[in-house]
Amino acid sequence: MRPLYLKLLSMTSLILIFMVSLAAATEEITIISKDQLKEKLGQEDVAIIDVRATNDWDSSQFKIQGAQRQLPLETKEWMNTYPKDETIILYCA
Repeated sequence: MRPLYLKLLSMTSLILIFMVSLAAATEEITIISKDQLKEKLGQEDVAIIDVRATNDWDSSQFKIQGAQRQLPLETKEWMNTYPKDETIILYCA
């Protein structure tokens, strides 16, 4: 198991990669709290996407119910499969 600081560094790096990757394709990127996420769970116009690295995802005992798993390094391949008017929430923690 990796130390906590390495996990935090990995998560931060992934978030930055996604923000840069998606910035050209989106009008707005917002960071939300876990309480704000809870409010969005189950809404039809919201896609929750788990973009953790494969090893982190495989070893995790915690996953958001209903979240879709997508590979973080294949963002360009899957990003356009989601409707443009849908709210897309990425998480990697």
